[in-house]
Amino acid sequence: MYIILAILLFGVLIAAHEWGHFIAARLCGVTVHEFAIGMGPVVWKKQGKKDTQYTIRALPIGGFCAMEGEEEESDDPHSLGNQGFWKKVAVFAAGAAMNFLVGVVILLALNMGAKGFLLPVIQGGAPEFEQVNGAALEEGDVFYSINGSRVYLASDIDLLLQLADRRPIDLVVLRDGEKVAFENLAVGTYTSPDGDTYQGYGFTRTALVQEATLGLKLKYTWYNAVDFVRIVWYSLKMLVTGSAGVSDLSGPVGIVSTINEVGAQSASVKAALENIAYFGAIIAVNLAVMNLLPIPALDGGHILFLLVSTLSEKLFGRKVPMKYEAAINMVFFALLMGLMLFVTFNDVMKLVN
Repeated sequence: MYIILAILLFGVLIAAHEWGHFIAARLCGVTVHEFAIGMGPVVWKKQGKKDTQYTIRALPIGGFCAMEGEEEESDDPHSLGNQGFWKKVAVFAAGAAMNFLVGVVILLALNMGAKGFLLPVIQGGAPEFEQVNGAALEEGDVFYSINGSRVYLASDIDLLLQLADRRPIDLVVLRDGEKVAFENLAVGTYTSPDGDTYQGYGFTRTALVQEATLGLKLKYTWYNAVDFVRIVWYSLKMLVTGSAGVSDLSGPVGIVSTINEVGAQSASVKAALENIAYFGAIIAVNLAVMNLLPIPALDGGHILFLLVSTLSEKLFGRKVPMKYEAAINMVFFALLMGLMLFVTFNDVMKLVN
C-alpha cells in the first residue's frame, strides 16, 4: 500500500509542478496546447477552452505543459517567446513555486494538529566555560544561530554541529530577547554535572515545550520549509566539495523504497500517513530548489538562458537564437537522464544487497 502511495505522491508533486506552469502561462496570455498528467499513451483526453487539450496518460509519473513557442521560434503573439521578460520568468519559475507551496501546505496541515513545539535552549554550562571563553552561558538561553546559520528547529543543532566537524564555532543565543554572542568556541576538556570529563564545547542543551498557538503553527510551518531549503543547499555543497558522492544520491526507486520503509515502521496507519506526508513535503521543497538551479534543461536553466539572451540583445542588438538553447538543453537533458539511470541502478543494487 505504501509503495502505491509513494508512486501517487510523485505523480501529485509533478502534476502540481506542471500546474504551476499552466496557471502562470494562462495568466500571462500564453497559448497552452496540452496539459498532461502522466507520461506515455493517452488514456483520457478532453478539449478545453482556449484550444488546450487536457490528457491523462498511462504512466503515473511525470507530466508536461506544452506551450506555444516554448522550444521553437513562433510568430504567434501568444507564444511564450513573444512575451516580456518578467512574464517569461514567471512562467519558468511557477512550477518550482507551486512545488514549494505544496510543501508548505502539507507542513501546515501536519502542524495544525500539533499540541506543542520544541524550543532549543541551554540547559547549563560546564564550570570551566566562563574561564575559557570569557563569559558564561545561562540556563534558558535560547539558541539563535551557529556559525551564522539560524537555528530554526531543535534538530538543527545536531546538523549544524555536525557540519562544524568539531572546529571552533560562533554561537549566538537569545537572553531576555537580546542577542548574546560567543565567538570562536573551541572543543575542549570540560566537566559534566556528574563530575566526569568530556570533549565538547562546554554546554548542555535541552528543549522547552511551547504551547501550539495558531501563530506558532504558522511560524514553525515556515521554519520547517526554510529548513528544508537549507538542507538541500547543504547537500549540494557536500556534493561539490566531495563530502558526499553521486552514490549517496537517491532517485525515484530509492525514494519509493524509503517511503515504504517509513510507512512500514510507523506505529499506526495514521502515523504512517503523517510520516509519508512529511517526507512528501521534503521532496516537494527539494524539487522546488533543484528545478531553479541554473542548469540547462531545468527551469533555472531556462531563466539563465533568458538572462543571457536579454543581455545579448541589450549589448549586441540581437537575441541568442532559440535553436542554440534547444541544442544545449538536449545535451544536458541526456546527461541528466544518464545520471538518473546511474542513480536508479545504484538504488536497485542497494535493494538487492
